[in-house]
Amino acid sequence: MSGDALARLLAADQLPSVCLLCGSEPLLLLEAADAFRARAQALGYNERQVMDVEARFDWNELHAAASAMSLFASQRLLELRLPTGKPGREGSDAIREYCENPPPDTLLLILAADWSRQHEGAWSKAVAKVGMQHQIQALKPGQLPSWIRDRLRSHGLTATPDAVQALAERVEGNLLAAAQEVDKLALLLRRPDGSMEDGAIDAERMLDLVADSARFDAFGLMDAALAGDTARSLRMLRGLRAEGAAVPALLGPVSYALSSLAEIAAVQEAGGNVARAMQQARIWESKQRVYREALGRASPRHWQRALADLGRVDRMSKGREFGDAWLGLERLLTAIAAPQAGIGP
Repeated sequence: MSGDALARLLAADQLPSVCLLCGSEPLLLLEAADAFRARAQALGYNERQVMDVEARFDWNELHAAASAMSLFASQRLLELRLPTGKPGREGSDAIREYCENPPPDTLLLILAADWSRQHEGAWSKAVAKVGMQHQIQALKPGQLPSWIRDRLRSHGLTATPDAVQALAERVEGNLLAAAQEVDKLALLLRRPDGSMEDGAIDAERMLDLVADSARFDAFGLMDAALAGDTARSLRMLRGLRAEGAAVPALLGPVSYALSSLAEIAAVQEAGGNVARAMQQARIWESKQRVYREALGRASPRHWQRALADLGRVDRMSKGREFGDAWLGLERLLTAIAAPQAGIGP
């Protein structure tokens, strides 16, 4: 279901008795849940009970909540939060039992903060049968400027394409940071009478008004390199260095990715089952596409050499070998993103 379809459903006169909202982008999931709660309240569901599923959660709570009478004889919203997106066997049975006979005047909202095909099961099928399942897709890098533009417009602001791109580069895919910057712009550019300043924000003004809210991390660094985006991976590396990161702290995800690539490339060369090799390497389904793209860019020998060079960068970072560890890591990332550029620190 698309975001527009979700909006249409929430505008209807009646909500589904059970709704599963799932996705790994916290801000989008939070805002979708807020929209559902607001619509439920507008329809008279004024009583709300929240259940956080933790390690020792008692699934009898869901049964008890379904069986309980409303304290105020009103419609109720039950909210079940699944941080991992996996209820386990007992939880799956409890949710399926609930869906077989949903209580009247009650909505069940299930929030799953992590989601992939591996999370789907009999319980989610039961939800979809009686209600609605909506997976919130994380934005791709190319979609971020459009998302920012729409966010600005919702606050009555406009910006030039260069200004929007400047903000997108500053936040580096961090939607929460982008939302906070847009909120701040709305405050800064609001006149005393409540209206917004006229004219579109240009790139120079944008850079003056927003903070550098990019939050770089080593896993995002590897995602960019695996996707073949050399410029972005090197920009993230510079950001990490500017934030005071140390090279040894960045090498864990790099080591994991290169080791996996070397193993899977060997399986592929031998005519083995690449999908199974990826599962054995514990590569999430959402990440498998970029790994396949990386495998298609170079030979198994290239990934073995990259692993050897990773060892050299590690020794440099610990003072056990002469050389600039940051420069070595930069060259290694280039070798992952663009093997044709050569390899070796």
